[in-house]
Amino acid sequence: MQNQSPLKDARVQAVIERLEAERRRPPDGGPKANPGRRNDPYDYADYGFSILPEQGDLIYLLCRGMRATRVVEFATSVGMSTLYFAAALRDNGGGQVIGAELVPAKVATARRNLAEANLAAYADIREGDARQTLRELGGPVDFILIDGWPLNEGPSLARQVIEMVAPQLRPGGYVMNDNAEPDFLEFIHDPANGFLSITLPLKNGTELSLKAG
Repeated sequence: MQNQSPLKDARVQAVIERLEAERRRPPDGGPKANPGRRNDPYDYADYGFSILPEQGDLIYLLCRGMRATRVVEFATSVGMSTLYFAAALRDNGGGQVIGAELVPAKVATARRNLAEANLAAYADIREGDARQTLRELGGPVDFILIDGWPLNEGPSLARQVIEMVAPQLRPGGYVMNDNAEPDFLEFIHDPANGFLSITLPLKNGTELSLKAG
């Protein structure tokens, strides 16, 4: 079947296809399969927990349509989402995706993947805790992806990060969430926070939200 992706760059698609071919699940099922255990992200340094290509296609299409130039992702992992963001910004005429990734090995892998796709110039991957590295984004952003690590207790990282970055999202900007953390959804569905939201049938439910006010 012919590739129907809106992203037509063969070099970028080759990297995406390689990452898809390399996608594998840890023997223990990964952190979401072990909710009662204290999961350490460093234990999964060799595994890329990434968005699926259909989610990436939507990111690319929305970013192109809104002429996005500044976007944010939590977390970068091996750079799958970063490729879609960076390609959209390049095709819009320029811009930057600001990524946050805790595990140094994944930062290095993501940077290699971006270089292979000739997109390194459009990405700023910040190594460390996103609650620190994304605190100051340098101005309003157009799009935020929240796809972070699950915690065993307390507010989810998704909730902590969205509370921090939502004020930095411009009106008319989008938030996409991959893991449907209950407290993230509570925040995004609260009318006081100014979002309109819909659950899309992608990867067991992808929440797409518009900052309406």
